[in-house]
Parts: sequence; structure tokens; C-alpha cells
Amino acid sequence: MKVLVTGAAGFIGHALTRALMARGDEVIGIDNLNPYYDPALKHARVADLAGIATGAFDFLPLDFADYPGLVAALEGRAFDAIVHLGAQAGVRYSIDNPHAYVQSNLVGHLNILELARARGTGHCVYASSSSVYGNSTKSPFSVDTRVDHPVSLYAATKKADELMSETYAHLYRLPMTGLRFFTVYGPWGRPDMALWKFTRAILQDQPIDVYNHGDMRRDFTYIDDIIAGVIAVLDHPPADDGAAKPGGSISPHAVYNIGNNQPEPLGRMIDVVEAACGKPAIRNLLPMQPGDVHETYADISAIQTDLGYAPTTSIDTGIPRFVDWYRTYHQL
Repeated sequence: MKVLVTGAAGFIGHALTRALMARGDEVIGIDNLNPYYDPALKHARVADLAGIATGAFDFLPLDFADYPGLVAALEGRAFDAIVHLGAQAGVRYSIDNPHAYVQSNLVGHLNILELARARGTGHCVYASSSSVYGNSTKSPFSVDTRVDHPVSLYAATKKADELMSETYAHLYRLPMTGLRFFTVYGPWGRPDMALWKFTRAILQDQPIDVYNHGDMRRDFTYIDDIIAGVIAVLDHPPADDGAAKPGGSISPHAVYNIGNNQPEPLGRMIDVVEAACGKPAIRNLLPMQPGDVHETYADISAIQTDLGYAPTTSIDTGIPRFVDWYRTYHQL
């Protein structure tokens, strides 16, 4: 199979591209290598992909929010499916930089939908987010729950992406699958995420900011479990059979949660990081930040039933793997 992967230099995009190449697939990777976090990490991920012997990797440094540039770059390049992971990430950053989210997550998503329509793409898988659930009191979070009350612009753009995808599945019968990711972590992760920040601070004997005084729970999901789910979804496009799909669509459009189905208290997560680092954290207890949520908890029954998805990695295993990678990457 030949797959177009957007955000290929990102955390999940890099891991997915590795996995696709490992099974012999060809990948066209797109990324604009923006400076939201240190582009050196993104360049390192691309360099890592270039060293893989199996499959094939064709990297295009471009911004998919530029539709003429996107079309021109892909002229003469065929692909069977799209996995659209590229986006402006980050809940808190969206409060200060809303225009970046509209450009990347709304304009950019529309461009990918138009590309899929023009090419007659067999399946378009796209990244949504657990953030769409906001402060839902129904736990665990089900894909059949209404998500009409986002608490950040980032979450609102991801919900909008789901709605646009539903429209294209309905109008053009494009097979679409949206994936609501839950707190992904692991080697090659993102510096703006709590695990990276905590690890760096603990190893440098600096304090860590613990929001809501530590009274938070997250459904931490290890990167390998995420990728297993993404590939299972990619290989099984939703049927255009009029039957209701997860998320409620009767068009060829499914929405799945991909999480660990095991929310962990923030305090326990920090305990595991401390043990992996071999030293205690200096905890700076703070109130809840605007746009943040108290708990994320994935109901994964839909993807379990349809595709056999079964995450296997606990934070007791996954966090030490990340800390070991972090030490290696930074030569500590």
C-alpha cells in the first residue's frame, strides 16, 4: 500500500511511518516542520525514518494549509490512502494563538478532504482528540456521547474536523475514520507534553508545575498501542452500507476512541516518573489552567468490537521506556 501521512515529522506521524515502512508500505510524508516546539526534534525524526531499510519514504516539507502548494507537490504522486495527523497541537497554546488553529486545523483539514475527493482516495483516516469531550460528566467517554461543549478552541477545531469529514463522507461517499486520541506518550514524544516536561525538570532538579493541585486523571496511552490501533483502522475502511457506524453516521464515516481505557491519577504518574528518573520531583501545586479538563477516560468498546484493539502497555512499563529514550536522545 502507498499511504500519504501528514504530520510525518510529528510524534504519532513518525511512529506510524516507521510501522508502515516496517511492513513494506510506501509512505509519502508531509510536514511543515513548524517551530511550535524545537524543529530539531522533527528533523531528527525525519532522519530516523530515512535510515529504515524496508518500505520507502518520500518526504515533502510543505504546509498542507497551502492548497495550491499541496496539489503541486503531489502532482504525479499516487497514493491509496491518507492518514491525516498533521495539526496545530496543544490545548493551552490555542488560547493565545487562535489563528494558528483555524489555519492548520480547519483550512488544512478542508484541504486534505478536497485532496481526497479529487483523488478518489480509498480511505482517509484523520486525527481528532479526546479534548472534544470537554468536561463531560459521563465517564468513560463514549463516541456516541454528544460533544457540543468544548472548553478550548483546539477542541472546537477537532470537533469541526469531524463535522466536515461527515459532510464529505455523505456528499462524496468518501470512506472516513476519525480517531480521538487519548494522552499519547512514549519515545520520540512531544516537548510540550507533561511527561517530557516532568522528566526534564526532575533530571535538572527543577520544580514541576502540577495543576489543579494534582487532582487530575489522564488515560495515558503508549505510542505502540496507538499505532496498532491506527493501522487496524487504516486497513478497515468503513463500509458504505447505510448501517450506523461508531459515532452515529450512516455514511461511510466512523469515529473511534483510541485510549488505554485506564485513567491514572496525575500524582501516580509523577511517582512513576520519579522512580524512572531515580530522584524525587519538586512539586509546585497550582490551580486548574483555563481550557484544561479534570479527567479523560476512553470507552474503547467500539474499536475493540470492530477491530480487536487491545492496548497492553501500562504507565509502569511505558514511562520508564520514555525516560530511557530521553536520556539517550539528550546523551545524559
